[in-house]
Amino acid sequence: MATDPFVAPKLEDRPRQEQNLSPGVHYPPAEPWRPRRAGDLRGGQPTGTLLGTPGPNIGFARKLAQGRADTIRLAPHESLDDALAVVAELAMRRSATIPRAPVVHDVDFAIRLLGYDREASDASEWRKAAVDGAAEDWPRRRMIVDGVPDRLLRVSKPDLEAHLEEAQEELRAAVGGALAESRRTERAEGA
Repeated sequence: MATDPFVAPKLEDRPRQEQNLSPGVHYPPAEPWRPRRAGDLRGGQPTGTLLGTPGPNIGFARKLAQGRADTIRLAPHESLDDALAVVAELAMRRSATIPRAPVVHDVDFAIRLLGYDREASDASEWRKAAVDGAAEDWPRRRMIVDGVPDRLLRVSKPDLEAHLEEAQEELRAAVGGALAESRRTERAEGA
């Protein structure tokens, strides 16, 4: 296909209005970008509660999770929307810590870690308390996802299988403590 005559083949060939300058005067070379404005982040991405983990194309995890909806086994009192929201968010965080875009293995990892890959068990009661309403509650989703330690997010699927019980107990303890704290805060604000 022919190239439009007004499109420069190389970036350095694009006009910079140099033809409008006096003879012998040239533009200086372009400088690299630096954060100089008031809203620019200095020192990298901030971390902390409810800030999340930015990564490339992480929203794709929502589509991948919806594609795996038929593999999620719910107890009678659980909502598929809540489960998909938490699974997708956990897959987003796992892929962002590597860093790369989400893949279906991240979704499978989240489904396995949260116990959605097997019939209802004692995990479903814990999930009911933690995941109920998570589809519409950003802080609740962040609490669950932030409860998973970074070292656990970086393990391979075979390593997860070897330490699954330990990983699930660690997640339950972290989320259980955060749930108790949020309930105390809600009571204190309501009083």
